[in-house]
Amino acid sequence: MTSVLIEAFLHSSPNYDLLFDALSWPEESSPQKARVEALTALIEGLGPCLANSDSTTFTSAKRSSLQDKIESVIWTKCLPFLSKVDAGESTRSGEITAAVCRLLRACVRLCGDAAGRRAALSFLPSLQRSGEDVSSVEVATEVIAALIPFLSADEELGVTTLSTALSCIRNVPDALVPKIIVRIVLTQLDCCSGVRLKSALATILDDLCRWHAADHTPVATERTLLCLTALSDHLLKPHDIPPCSRKPDPRLSTQFWRMVQDGLTHRDSLSRKRALFLLKRCAALSEQEGLDCPLSPSAEDEIWFKWDPNKSKILREFWEDYALVMETLEENQIHVIRPVLNRIDTLIQATISESQVSDHSLLHPSWLLCVYQRMFHSENKSLMREGVCHLLELQVLQQPAFALAFSEFISGPFLDVLSETSLFQRAAGQSVGDCPELGVKLQVFLAAFFSSLSPEHRGCVLLQLIQQMGSKHWCAVPLLFLSQALSQLPPAPLLGSAGLAALRDVLCCAMITHQVLLRAAAQCFLLKSALSLTDVSAVTLDDFFSFLMHFRADESLCRGTQLWTQLCAWLLDNESNFKPIISAGTCPGAFLKKETVRVYVQDEIQTYLRVPASTGQTERLPDPREADKLARAVLLCADMERSQPGIDITSMLESLLTPLLDTLSRVSTNIYLPVQKSDRSLQLVVRLFQLGEVPNSQRGKGEEDGVMVAMEKLILNLADPIQEFILRRLCGELQELFDLERAELYLCVLRQLVFKCCLTPRHRSKIQWNSFPKLIKYGLTALKEQEPAQQIPSVVNQVTRAVAMASLATVCHLMEQEGIGRQSEMIPALKSLNDYFYHHVPSSQSHGSLGNINKCLLKPQMIDSLSDPEAQGLLLQDWGRVAATFLRDQWICLNFLSKTFGINDSVGNCGTPQTLKAALSCSVDALALLPSDLVLPVLTFMETVIPQVVRDEEALCVEAVSLSWRLVQGLSTNAHDFWSALKGFISMAFHYKLLQLTASEAPTLTALLKQVTSELMELSQSKSGMFAVLLQHCCHVWLPTDGDEANAVFSAVFSHINIITEACIYGPVFRRDQRLIQDVQLYVEQLGEQCAANVSVKSDHRDDQFPRTCVLAFLCRLDSSKLEHQRLIEELVMDLLKKDNDISKSKVRYYNNSLQHRVKNRVWQTLLLLLPKFREDFVATLLNCVFEAGFSSNQASVKYLIEWMMILILFRYPHHIDSFWSCFNMDHEQTKISVCTFLSVLVHFSVIIPNLKDKMAHLQKALDVILQSCFNHNFSVRLYALVALKRVWSLAEQHEGEEGEDLEKLASVIRACLSQAETMQSTGNANKNWIRIQEHFFFGTFHPIRDYSIETILYTFPSLSELADDEWIPPWKLEQLSLFSEIPSIPLRNPSSDLNHLQPGDWIQPDKSEQDKEERWTEVQKKISPWRLGIHEQEPELQLVFPERATRLGKIHGALLVVASLINKPTNLGGLCRTCEIFGASALVLDNLKHLHDKNFQSLSVSSELWLPLLEVKPAELTDFLQVKKSEGYCIVGVEQTANSHSLQGYRFPQKTLLLLGNEREGIPANLLQLLDVCVEIPQQGVIRSLNVHVSAALLIWEYTRQHLASTEAELKLT
Repeated sequence: MTSVLIEAFLHSSPNYDLLFDALSWPEESSPQKARVEALTALIEGLGPCLANSDSTTFTSAKRSSLQDKIESVIWTKCLPFLSKVDAGESTRSGEITAAVCRLLRACVRLCGDAAGRRAALSFLPSLQRSGEDVSSVEVATEVIAALIPFLSADEELGVTTLSTALSCIRNVPDALVPKIIVRIVLTQLDCCSGVRLKSALATILDDLCRWHAADHTPVATERTLLCLTALSDHLLKPHDIPPCSRKPDPRLSTQFWRMVQDGLTHRDSLSRKRALFLLKRCAALSEQEGLDCPLSPSAEDEIWFKWDPNKSKILREFWEDYALVMETLEENQIHVIRPVLNRIDTLIQATISESQVSDHSLLHPSWLLCVYQRMFHSENKSLMREGVCHLLELQVLQQPAFALAFSEFISGPFLDVLSETSLFQRAAGQSVGDCPELGVKLQVFLAAFFSSLSPEHRGCVLLQLIQQMGSKHWCAVPLLFLSQALSQLPPAPLLGSAGLAALRDVLCCAMITHQVLLRAAAQCFLLKSALSLTDVSAVTLDDFFSFLMHFRADESLCRGTQLWTQLCAWLLDNESNFKPIISAGTCPGAFLKKETVRVYVQDEIQTYLRVPASTGQTERLPDPREADKLARAVLLCADMERSQPGIDITSMLESLLTPLLDTLSRVSTNIYLPVQKSDRSLQLVVRLFQLGEVPNSQRGKGEEDGVMVAMEKLILNLADPIQEFILRRLCGELQELFDLERAELYLCVLRQLVFKCCLTPRHRSKIQWNSFPKLIKYGLTALKEQEPAQQIPSVVNQVTRAVAMASLATVCHLMEQEGIGRQSEMIPALKSLNDYFYHHVPSSQSHGSLGNINKCLLKPQMIDSLSDPEAQGLLLQDWGRVAATFLRDQWICLNFLSKTFGINDSVGNCGTPQTLKAALSCSVDALALLPSDLVLPVLTFMETVIPQVVRDEEALCVEAVSLSWRLVQGLSTNAHDFWSALKGFISMAFHYKLLQLTASEAPTLTALLKQVTSELMELSQSKSGMFAVLLQHCCHVWLPTDGDEANAVFSAVFSHINIITEACIYGPVFRRDQRLIQDVQLYVEQLGEQCAANVSVKSDHRDDQFPRTCVLAFLCRLDSSKLEHQRLIEELVMDLLKKDNDISKSKVRYYNNSLQHRVKNRVWQTLLLLLPKFREDFVATLLNCVFEAGFSSNQASVKYLIEWMMILILFRYPHHIDSFWSCFNMDHEQTKISVCTFLSVLVHFSVIIPNLKDKMAHLQKALDVILQSCFNHNFSVRLYALVALKRVWSLAEQHEGEEGEDLEKLASVIRACLSQAETMQSTGNANKNWIRIQEHFFFGTFHPIRDYSIETILYTFPSLSELADDEWIPPWKLEQLSLFSEIPSIPLRNPSSDLNHLQPGDWIQPDKSEQDKEERWTEVQKKISPWRLGIHEQEPELQLVFPERATRLGKIHGALLVVASLINKPTNLGGLCRTCEIFGASALVLDNLKHLHDKNFQSLSVSSELWLPLLEVKPAELTDFLQVKKSEGYCIVGVEQTANSHSLQGYRFPQKTLLLLGNEREGIPANLLQLLDVCVEIPQQGVIRSLNVHVSAALLIWEYTRQHLASTEAELKLT
């Protein structure tokens, strides 16, 4: 119509100048869209007239004038506006820009290509500056897209435009990339043909490949795939021309396949879809063309994609299966993906079989890597684990070619995914302490993988793997199992010096983990790996011993372990094969003699002690690592030599250590001996003693440690000069900052000498005992020396004081450890030291203060400006630590002095209470001054003081305990100092005298202790072992095992009974990651001495079961004949029953193995253990609580324990049987199925009846209550009743003739019931459950009296009741406790082993035999992906409208219209949309199309909304909509149950049917029911009278589809 109006208007001969002026706009303003469109229409209308030169409408002049006018529009209107407009500013601005571009295109069409070329050149620079102005790029894109059709004649400009667009794609924001591709690149290609098209496509493909090769980033991959997908119709089009004339074929480019594979593993789901789309297109094209691909394979490039027309069927099936696997991985749900994984095995087997026939593989291994890498990237940890396990079981890696192709993947992405700790969870069916399934598979896999590699590749692949391990930060668990897998590789010489360096880096990764035992085990496995994989001919002895430096002696490489023995044997076997060291003066062709370990050690000792002469300046202490390396080498050499026959170890060591012994002998007399040499010799002595120690667990095996005996003899023979030298140096010669480190070394040597001499009586005389009083006197003199007033302390003075205090602390420590005897000369010196600390200083307050406690070490000032920069650094950075150590040393001395002399006698005439208070105040001040890791001596001192002042100074004691507790909490992340500090705090805060206090005597302190107990138990939930320390201490205080009755205060337990109660039910439910650490630690522990970590690492009671085992051992030792013990038992039992009752009455539903379930189970386990200790009158009180618990809803394990408790009570106290019978008289509606508990007791009535007086009367009563339950409506109750009936009736028959007339009346009824039970149908659940319940352990094998033991209660019952295995407490855990003593009333182990042979399970469990028969799915649903349409549905810029999508897909829609406007749940709507699309509904009507963007809708619709017409009709508009559809001939069908409803199975749907669905709750409203033509309802058989609305709709939609499919098939047969 517009064209007609324009034509009519032009024929009216208007004034064109006025017309152009009226439709134009001022340059400074923005035009209106309507004005631009009008001008465009005018110019388009003028086109035919101006093109026709024969037309008489315009004269030549007029035509020329109009041409000028149109051209002026380009230069004065269009281009100025487009150069300054911001297209992205608003929607209106974008619409005007598009309108102006259409105007520009119309003008250029009439002005010629030259104008278009000029306009394009003016906007190309905007594309080239793509990174600067996004808006100008968007406008330039629209302008150039409008001008491209007019640039076809200029080939050079076309190439420039294409190159500029491709370059622009790299830098613009994501939103502009599709626009540039569609508007410029695709438009340019559409305007090309023939050779130019081929050239353009080649340019694009080469540019994209070069970009991806140079910039291998996710962004580059994402954008290149977008380009290739958009161009797929050009690049992957079937060819009808010879191969030599074809367009560029991306299938021949290796870089193209790299892009596809990177896309398949991309993090972005859309990029993965694009890559898979391209892969499918290539496969389909190759099949369609039927040509070999590649046509002429290059020898340089790998062939990643192959096609053989002769193998077309195999290849098609392969790529279809591959696509199916990749598409299914998008589901991200393991139950969907697991069946598809079988297809991977099929793919691999097919290609292997084919390659064996044709000598070449049709599948490049990299395609398999894409599958695994995609699984490894999954957010679903189960899917990730499944992928890892599947790869570990991949048999194809046993082929060398595949193994080599996988090598980079194994050391890259595979190693990355193995760093995920959660992968190493125990698999179903594995017991606690087993190696995780993944750990076992990893060992097998790596061994098979490296065995499959060719010998020339194994070393480099292994090195690459270890280097990658060393470049990552590992958690303890993955590193442990990787190290173990490496240690299991077949021995082979694969690693040289670079390999040892890589292993060293992995060791550094192991050292940063906090789990000490796990990192120690990892070290052990890494050392084993080095022993089995090192190529000794490629490394020197020095390389290897330098490598050994990184193993910690207190964690892994410790003498006396199997690992140390293996290392010695390995060195002995290989010492002559190590690479010789080439010295600087060695000739290139000279013969190099192999050196032995002994020669190497001798040379190293000489080199080590060869130091330059002293310069007279202050020197730092030598690096201790050198001494560590040499000491370990000496010890290894000695142990190697000792294993040789005929070797005198003493002579060997004397010869070996001659340089060291010579230096030590001259250390006190040679005044010219360099300080560095004496330091080095003493460092080596210390490390020899320390590293030579054998762990306690390895001692006492009947063999004397000959090496250490000989070494100690050699060194202790020189104890006199060494001690003389040390004492001389300590008494005044150490005055520089660096001497603080030196003093620490000297004191360490002194301690070692004293302890070694004391352990060996024959060496005791070699210590100068009279020198220690002199050392004390010198130390006191140094400490009392005063600096001049108002003067900054000097370095000399402060260093002297620090050394003096450290010396005094060492002497006190040695005396406390009884290393130094208390000779007569020592007592005066110690008293002087005591007087120094407790020197009383008058104070303005009512009490004095102790002036020489907490004396601070002031920071000195370096006077000399030319001082050593290292000394300045020590002063600035480390002086705080020096001052703290000085303060700590004071408290070490105070501890010893308080124990030796006591505080009461320390201050002479001063009042004792005031002195104690002052001492405690000082200790509180010290807690505030000291770092948390140095407070242990203060805590030990407070343990002595607080009990003496608590009654007079409670507030101060509360402050001390509170501050101490905060400091200990602050140490929770410091594993090295935390446990010792915690033990010190508990010994102090829970001293037996403090536990004895009542709330009336010290209310604040007792409340604080209860608070600390509560907080400690809470912390123990996340840090195992804390509560165990407290409990162990308290149990020893209340009931000591060492006969120390003096400090035993049993009555104190009643003030802290909550500790006992909580211990009985203690056991945190750990998070999965915490439980994993616990499991792996237990696995390492069960390796025993095979793993040296178990010998080297000191084990504390960190087991979360220890508190329960400890308290149960404590309870077993209670004597019920003692009143206090009996009182504790009864109060504890009532507390436990209250906890059980609170859980039962709680409204929180508890599940199997939940914390509530575990607590209830622990309660009843404890009660069963204590039962023999109950008084008879207490049982009468307890019985009602037990019966009440039986009526509660309980998990199976708890139920069995309660029933057992009832049986034992009735067995021991049969006079309570009437109370038991009364339980059956309760209202059955209240008891419900809990009556099963009491029926279970009657199953074991044979245990109870022998102790009953009137047996027949009770048998009669039992049969009466059982028969009532036999007719219960609940199946479980009836089943329990039948089992009880069978057992009790057999008892009755045994007592037949004993007043059994009443039983005869019941005989026929009972026999009929039992006969019916025995002859139940041979199939079905009834018969299966009848058999199972009789075979169940509680009703079959178990005997309540015979099996009454601690083992049955704590281990057997939990294991048979399907409790988690961390609830099973084996008997050996109790046997290991010194606190435990077995009692006759309840044995530790079960005398009968029958229960141990049973399998866990409940009678109501699924039929396991049928479960075992279930096979893994082999057929999976094949998802239909509309990939043949191209990528158009993926990009908003490329989107086709629905009819075009449907047409290209070949979809055929029916006439069924589904109206869901009344449904408001997105999940129902999403599922309904999917159903409608699958069965071809004509459309789906929703109340709001915004549902399409809802995540819940999309999760159910799975993109079906793209392929189904969707309409929006509000509920208020439904009446009008339905009336319109009626007028169009639709039959309105409602899904509703009414009086006149038609049954679905009998209703025939018309062709044009509108299906109206009701609301989820209200159904179809009454106002719409009257518009329905018919109501259809679905026949139902169940009790519930409604279906989900989506399910109902799906049934009707299918029935409609079925009917019309059948009619269509009938018509086809007729035709």
